[in-house]
Amino acid sequence: MSENTKHVTYEDAGVDTAEGGRAVDAIKQMVAETNRPEVIGGIGGFGGLFSAAALKDMEDPILISGTDGVGTKLVLAQILDRHETVGQDLVAMCVNDILASGAEPLFFLDYIAIGHIEAEHMAKIVRGVADGCKLAGCALVGGEMAEHPGVMRPDDYDLAGFAVGVVDRPKMLDPENVRPGDVILGLPSTGIHSNGYSLVRRVIGVDGIVPGTPEAAAKKAELEAIEVAPGLSLADALLAPTRIYVKPILELLRAGAPVHAIAHITGGGITENLNRALAADVDAVVERNGAAMGWDVPPVITYIAEHAELAPNEACKTFNMGVGLMLICAPEDEAAITAQLEAAGEHPFRVGTCVEGTGKVVYADER
Repeated sequence: MSENTKHVTYEDAGVDTAEGGRAVDAIKQMVAETNRPEVIGGIGGFGGLFSAAALKDMEDPILISGTDGVGTKLVLAQILDRHETVGQDLVAMCVNDILASGAEPLFFLDYIAIGHIEAEHMAKIVRGVADGCKLAGCALVGGEMAEHPGVMRPDDYDLAGFAVGVVDRPKMLDPENVRPGDVILGLPSTGIHSNGYSLVRRVIGVDGIVPGTPEAAAKKAELEAIEVAPGLSLADALLAPTRIYVKPILELLRAGAPVHAIAHITGGGITENLNRALAADVDAVVERNGAAMGWDVPPVITYIAEHAELAPNEACKTFNMGVGLMLICAPEDEAAITAQLEAAGEHPFRVGTCVEGTGKVVYADER
């Protein structure tokens, strides 16, 4: 250490603990809005407290956890200066994953790494997290805001989330229950959700653009001017938050619907996620109609796929193609499950069927 080193405070090093405290104060009410009866206390302690008393009513409670992030979709959020919905993306990526086992999400924690904390900016991000937790019915019991001066740009940030849920073992969904002859139902996505954005960024030309610069302002104006559908800008479509499927699916399962397995369609698209819901001796045959799909593909996915000149197979292993969640059931139960989902306000549609195989996803137009 140099003899000329002067007294240096944490604030001198770039960490504003006072602003961090203001940020915590700004989000306290948002966090409280997500509380469930099992939550003990509030944020501010060294750990989030959650009573497990309700688990005693289960025959064999199985805790299921999941963790994920939002990925490079955050680059677009920063260039467009829109931060209110990426928190919902974060929650969705975690809770939809544990839902695939039939689990109810109980509580959620977030981790936010940012170059410089500003209370107002942080409140926008956490508002999205809180909104996502309310949509999923889980409690936001804590988190961490980490300021990284000198490592990240002041306006740069990254998100990670952690969800814990529970399911009674006798009611847990298991791909081994999937049999040849089963049908595959899909629920619509809201667009790209939170996967495939490295390709998206390449297609729309945002790589290398620094938020807050004239280049970012020009790109923002460009994305807001492009329409992918009447009244829908490319900017709006790209930042549409990921759907959270928890409440309608849990309602379906609690009513005793005989769902065999669920697939959350995330990174790897249909091809590399639907296979995770299959037994080892079963293939899924997706009823794709040539280059098109047998259902409505969101305009933003069509736009990106066309501009990237993706072949159908490549698109199907990159994007969800308009199907955010898939359910597998016996053919004799399809009508009842469809009716129950429609009663809950959903719009299910047939995606394909299951046949004897080796645990792969294949496409009907290529067989």
